Amino acid sequence: MSWGTELWDQFDNLDKHTQWGIDFLERYAKFVKERIEIEQNYAKQLRNLVKKYCPKRSSKDEEPRFTSCVAFFNILNELNDYAGQREVVAEEMGHRVYGELMRYSHDLKTERKMHLQEGRKAQQYLDMCWKQMDNSKKKFERECREAEKAQQCYERLDNDTNATKADVEKAKQQLNLRTHMADENKNEYAAQLQNFNGEQHKHFYIVIPQIYKHLQEMDERRTIKLSECYKGFADSERKVVPIISKCLEGMIHAAKSVDERRDSQMVVDSFKSGFEPPGDFPFEDYSQHIYRTVSDGTISASKQESGKIDAKTTVGKAKGKLWLFGKKPKPQSPPLTPASLFTSSTPNGSQFLTFSIEPVHYCMSEIKTGKPRIPSFRSLKRGWSVKMGPALEDFSHLPPEQRRKKLQQRIDELNRELQKESDQKDALNKMKDVYEKNPQMGDPCSLQPKLAETMNNIDRLRMEIHKNEAWLSEVEGKTGGRGDRRHSSDINHLVTQGRESPEGSYTDDANQEVRGPPQQHSHPNEFDDEFEDDDPLPAIGHCKAIYPFDGHNEGTLAMKEGEVLYIIEEDKGDGWTRARRQNGEEGYVPTSYIDVTLEKNSKGAVTYI
Repeated sequence: MSWGTELWDQFDNLDKHTQWGIDFLERYAKFVKERIEIEQNYAKQLRNLVKKYCPKRSSKDEEPRFTSCVAFFNILNELNDYAGQREVVAEEMGHRVYGELMRYSHDLKTERKMHLQEGRKAQQYLDMCWKQMDNSKKKFERECREAEKAQQCYERLDNDTNATKADVEKAKQQLNLRTHMADENKNEYAAQLQNFNGEQHKHFYIVIPQIYKHLQEMDERRTIKLSECYKGFADSERKVVPIISKCLEGMIHAAKSVDERRDSQMVVDSFKSGFEPPGDFPFEDYSQHIYRTVSDGTISASKQESGKIDAKTTVGKAKGKLWLFGKKPKPQSPPLTPASLFTSSTPNGSQFLTFSIEPVHYCMSEIKTGKPRIPSFRSLKRGWSVKMGPALEDFSHLPPEQRRKKLQQRIDELNRELQKESDQKDALNKMKDVYEKNPQMGDPCSLQPKLAETMNNIDRLRMEIHKNEAWLSEVEGKTGGRGDRRHSSDINHLVTQGRESPEGSYTDDANQEVRGPPQQHSHPNEFDDEFEDDDPLPAIGHCKAIYPFDGHNEGTLAMKEGEVLYIIEEDKGDGWTRARRQNGEEGYVPTSYIDVTLEKNSKGAVTYI
């Protein structure tokens, strides 16, 4: 099947068909271009999405990397790789399909134009041959008619008797001339006709088939090129399918790597302060203003009994008052104190307890005016951090556990820097040895400043490491002995201070009671019957020791961790707070070592934290 033989007379239709083929090719190229733009925009939007939700790396102290967060970040990385593969698809389509189509379309237009011009030239040449043949034919026809007229004229004159001989001869000559010209035109017409027939045969059997064959081959190549582009379009997508599958598998693997237990442990590691939970609340005695009218003998027995009750019941009640998240408890009736109990004797000698109206009324008034202060862990930590001010070099503003982690991180960083400086020192020493052995390579003295600087850096880093290790040992020592110190402090509060209050105290001797401020260096079995002449400064609040303090310097007050002291003078900006023990001993303690609670209308009552 050939266009040259089957379509020899369809030049115009073939012209239209080849033009349609090129238009279709360009239309498909436009489709590929729009698909490339879609892929590029899709990849760009994916990358913007990943950039929007990726973590910021500007801060040095990053948030805890929970497994759920790490999985999400891994998914974002996989999605970023997926966007890269979409860009690869767009690039492959642009290079292999769209670019190739545009180049081939330009070549097709040039080739089609050349073949059509050849066909038009062949047609024009055939038309010219036909015109020459037609002209010779018309001329031959005209000369034949003239020859016939000349013959008719000669025959008429020859038959006319009146015609002269000269006229007859003239007509005869004219006839011969016209006959000769007719014969020449006949020969020329025959030659032109033969030439035209040859050119026409050549045109329709050689020239036109050859041109149409080229057009057919061009159109078939266009079809093949479209087929290759269709395949390349699909191959561009298929090439990235394995990588895209790996991206999706990476997302699934990231989802499976989420570990809720590990996240919970990271929460503990991130926020663990290292503090012990607050201890039991000691007994708070509000009965110092109550005037007792009972006899010494009856109150002694009741005080002994009530003292036993307080030692057991107040601990349990205090444990019930431990609000973990700092909610204020509803005001409750204060526990019964020995001053609120009175005894009466029956005729048979037995005793029973009776309540006095005045002590109960006083206790109710104290409940209405008193404000319970039960700080939570949050207030403890907040108050501690506010008092410490900005971050310190030894991280003493942080809780013990977090301080230990920060110090350990700094020690690791310093060790890495020390190792780097040591490697640099070794390299400089080797270079110096090389220079000493081969002076032409360099001057060994030129390395001395750099070597001295490196040694100074090494000494500085070692000092820093030693200093931070000392701080770390201090923190670890405190953490290790915290439980024992806490236990001994609780016992101290329950045994020796459980019966004391700011304005008066019960002694272990049930027959004695002291009103007024506690005396320094007093023993449980000794008391004064009268107030001191010089009253000490009133307590404006109370505090709890967060860390132990030795208090070796003059004017300072030693304290144990967890010990509760009265505040009699606030910190005036020098970092020291004046405090007093319940036994009357006064002195200054570091403000950063205590948690202070001030009471505006305090009568000296203490609320333990």
